Amino acid sequence: MENVRHKPRDQADQDGLNRTPPPHDNEAEEFVVGVVMHSKQAYDECTLLINRDDLYKPAHQLIWDTAAGLHATGQQSHPALIRAELEKQGQLHRVEGGALLYKLGSSTITPGMAAAFAVRVADTARTRRYDSHQIALKAAIDRGATGDELAEMVAEFQQGEALRENTGRGPAHLVASLLNWDDFFTTDFGAIQLLPGKLMGPGQQITLVGDGKAGKSLFCQEWMWRMATGQSFLGDAPQDPVRILYLDAENGQEQVQERFLSFGAGPRAMGELRYASFPPVRPLDTAGGGADLIALVKATGAELVVIDTVSRFIGGPENDADTWLSLYRHTLLPLKRDRIASVRLDHFGKDKDRGGRGSSAKTQDVDHVWELGYQGGGTLTLKRTHTRTGIGPDDFVLLRQSRRDGDHWALGGTRHVLMTYETEPVSGMAAIPGTDEYIAAALDRAGVPLDAGNRVVKAKLADLQIAAGSDKVSRVVKMRQNRAKTDPVDVPPQRSPDPFPETFPGNVPRNGSQEHNGAGQTFPGNTGGTPGTPPVPPVPPSKGGTGAGTQEHHGSQEPLCTICTQPLSAYRADHGHTTCSGCAPAIESHPDRPAHPQHETHHNAA
Repeated sequence: MENVRHKPRDQADQDGLNRTPPPHDNEAEEFVVGVVMHSKQAYDECTLLINRDDLYKPAHQLIWDTAAGLHATGQQSHPALIRAELEKQGQLHRVEGGALLYKLGSSTITPGMAAAFAVRVADTARTRRYDSHQIALKAAIDRGATGDELAEMVAEFQQGEALRENTGRGPAHLVASLLNWDDFFTTDFGAIQLLPGKLMGPGQQITLVGDGKAGKSLFCQEWMWRMATGQSFLGDAPQDPVRILYLDAENGQEQVQERFLSFGAGPRAMGELRYASFPPVRPLDTAGGGADLIALVKATGAELVVIDTVSRFIGGPENDADTWLSLYRHTLLPLKRDRIASVRLDHFGKDKDRGGRGSSAKTQDVDHVWELGYQGGGTLTLKRTHTRTGIGPDDFVLLRQSRRDGDHWALGGTRHVLMTYETEPVSGMAAIPGTDEYIAAALDRAGVPLDAGNRVVKAKLADLQIAAGSDKVSRVVKMRQNRAKTDPVDVPPQRSPDPFPETFPGNVPRNGSQEHNGAGQTFPGNTGGTPGTPPVPPVPPSKGGTGAGTQEHHGSQEPLCTICTQPLSAYRADHGHTTCSGCAPAIESHPDRPAHPQHETHHNAA
């Protein structure tokens, strides 16, 4: 072989001819993967020491992931069942057509021995990471990296290793699972600090379900923005900003921009919110999609992930339980394992009583399921239908307030507020113009007695320029009179001072003597505080004139203007006016009338 020219050793290594594989312990990996296919106990103990990335061979990682999915959803695990799962996914070719499963599953160890071999896997994986780190440093030096760049690479690597140990990767974490009895029994688990809004706790996973008109995205976008900027939400106290990653495959960017502006947000007021609009991630019910999301989470440092809407981020059929089991296995399980909270938005199915659309398996892994319903008039209900912990309220009644500014929503004019019926029975509905509670609250502010009848209420509403039909007035009168019966403190022995500038024609002033029976009195001797509508004399029939500007001349008792002597209109006469509006315009002004900003009830629901 004298005529053969040998390559230098360094060049041969560069071409990969003599390169040795990275450090790994194949025997330990095979024993670990083999036993977790049979035993959840073994799997649970191994997860305290290693994760899938600590396994060197891709086939071993695939078996681990599949077994993890079965264990996490409470199913039985066996090499034959794992083979069936991989066959559904079309992944059998990666495990030698299934032969590798039976090979590793037949020569297995006992569950009690699993931890010992997992320690070997963890130690070798750590060596492999150091090996990869030194290769990366060498490559950086070859391309001319500066000392600062190299120092930054070393610091980042060391930080990652420290984080790994602190989050339970490695043998040192075993003793951390032992309870300290002193600390344990002095811990108030009922005092868990829920996230703003009290809908979930740190690290929990929830589903927000609702139909299209409920505005799930609008509600969730405001919630996340306020949480990311350290603001209060639904009356809850402000907390430190939360790092949030929002994945949106539902709403156009122009719609998202207008919504955040209507909340009061802006380019320098987004806090810790990171928003991915139609992100190019693979389906989250696949291993690739899960890896994409975890990469985004690590890049943003997110503590909470929003998936809007979950049906847009899956590849399998919604009605197939395997789709949601795969979503949990590949995406939600890694998030939960790392204490990263998540919110999934979902649509109702055809039958609202059955909850979200698709298979019931989608609710098996979440901590809470919240259903958002739109009741009209800007009123929404938020009801918890499933819960693991029971911590926090189960029901909310909300009001969505928004204001228009021309063709756009007013800046900072949109918000969701909490209605507190227990402490203020009508405070929530009283904020919605046109409701019975709104009208009753307006009458209360104007000083109208609780026992006032229909005619009095109608007259005051006309003065306040609040429209209300006869049926609504009757309901409001009955509501207020019922309040008078249940709370007699609000009803004085005599009627309170008349809030009206004038009384009905011939009526005795309410502060006058109740024994006075003057001419024209409509209800003589009527005692103050008597509920009901007082009788009112019929309005005289209108006297038609003989033509435009023609004055009537007859001896009737029709009320006349005290200034121009022209007949008063039936409306002004019936309401006690003594002059026509042209002669006494000042009487028509009401500088003390409260102003009520009109709120639009909702945005276009998403």
